[in-house]
Amino acid sequence: MLPHFTPLQWLLAILGAFCIGFAKSGFSGASLINVLIMAELFGPRESTGVVLPMLICGDILSVIAFHQHARWAIVWRMLPPTCIGIIGGWLLMHRLTDGHIFGPIIGWIVLLMVVLQAIRRWYPKAFEKAPHTRSFAWSMGGIAGFTTMLANGAGPIMNLYFLAIDVPKFALVGTGAWMFLLLNSFKVPFSWQLGLIHGSSLFFNLVLIPAIVLGTFAGRWLVRVVPQNLFEGLLLLFAALAALRMIHVF
Repeated sequence: MLPHFTPLQWLLAILGAFCIGFAKSGFSGASLINVLIMAELFGPRESTGVVLPMLICGDILSVIAFHQHARWAIVWRMLPPTCIGIIGGWLLMHRLTDGHIFGPIIGWIVLLMVVLQAIRRWYPKAFEKAPHTRSFAWSMGGIAGFTTMLANGAGPIMNLYFLAIDVPKFALVGTGAWMFLLLNSFKVPFSWQLGLIHGSSLFFNLVLIPAIVLGTFAGRWLVRVVPQNLFEGLLLLFAALAALRMIHVF
């Protein structure tokens, strides 16, 4: 059964799904818009499970397009700490069942992601001297796993790590595509156990698949004609304002 949304709410849901595909095509800041839209429509806690299958759909499309560029040594290095972080996030969500608590939590996480994404886009050299050590990889992986379980917002963290170890652009996209397909798939049983994924949510996901596909193709076209820094700057500004609202700043 589909949710009883108003026409405006359906438009927001379609926009959120569109942003998932858009983010997988290079405009990574768009993913934060989706996080905030779905949190508004379904509630902060429940939205994490609603979004997850759509993210996996976007990951599959990204893998199809960029799988040949993946660097598997990086994927295997980062999988253990990120999986541990996911389990830690699941344990926290298991204990915190009050959906009202998750609004400010997701707001702060998104705000942090906005800051990291802005630094990554405009000051990439700030991360050039990050240590190439196992402890650094495990720290970034653990934080990314914890964040992706709580708010599906680990993209900027993983991208920062890829930049810090000098992963080239296409290798970054290909490695990230496989990395997030594996991580998001790993999260499914945890979200199912928490009751965040169910038959109704999967039917809702199915209805929005065309918007994800459209967002993927639109992103690939627009990335060639629109200055990405300007476009992502606007997206990050809107995401920051929405996050501040979730934190109840205004």
